Amino acid sequence: MKKSTKSAIALSAVAVLGLAGCADSNSEPLVIGSQAYYSNEIVAEVYAQVLEDAGYSVDRQFALGQRDVYVPALLAGEVDLFPEYTGNLLQYFDPEATATAEEDVYQALQAALPAGLTALALSGASDQDSYNVTSDFAMKNNLTSIADLAGVSGIRLGGAPELAERPYGPTGLLSSYGVTVEFEATGDTTVESLVAGLIDMANVYSADPRIQQLGLVTLTDPQGLFLSSNLVPIASDAVNQEARDLISAVSSAMTAADLVALNVRSVDEQLSSAEIARDWLLSEGLID
Repeated sequence: MKKSTKSAIALSAVAVLGLAGCADSNSEPLVIGSQAYYSNEIVAEVYAQVLEDAGYSVDRQFALGQRDVYVPALLAGEVDLFPEYTGNLLQYFDPEATATAEEDVYQALQAALPAGLTALALSGASDQDSYNVTSDFAMKNNLTSIADLAGVSGIRLGGAPELAERPYGPTGLLSSYGVTVEFEATGDTTVESLVAGLIDMANVYSADPRIQQLGLVTLTDPQGLFLSSNLVPIASDAVNQEARDLISAVSSAMTAADLVALNVRSVDEQLSSAEIARDWLLSEGLID
């Protein structure tokens, strides 16, 4: 996002914050949850701090686990606000969904959400499946896109065991791009196997800080093989419009590069979620 655009967003958010300063600090606290994953907790902490700065009382319920735990809590009104990812959440509520493009997935998610839950403003930040190669492999084979792999033979693809059956796995690569691969289940050692040269291409989540740290090249996906999974706040009816506007301002300001940078700080600098969130909010002018 251009700096002028981000500045405009920040100014808009500041105006909202000024109006929200009268939030009743004695009202019931808004319960903010997160997955048991540092990246998701950082975003939840961003939500918490921007609301607290506006005068809202917040109850942090972080590290709640996976969707089979926290989605029922959202539906039961035990959690009011949660950072989610559009594609993965869509598949949770509608396993037969076919949308893959960013806006299509967002619209399908809005339609699939149960009554009482709302998807707020879509963020440009995402954490989704992606195919990555080393910079040497990309340079040697002149690769920038998955489509460029069609001219490369003997590609060894690594990833979690279930990738073998995923629609974006070997079958999808062949049908969408005409790319043939040999699949190896590398699991938790996928990135290490790529760097060691044991595989040629790795399935890695796009916000994984190791992509930046190791200088990996993420191949673009012009055919929409991967399901878009952008960051999106899910709010219950307990979150009023004023609070929703504040959180939507956060979504509008946060980019894919921002999310990666936040994750890198967590891994490299070993900072707390609270420190990382506050620094980012201050840098965007979203809190004083």
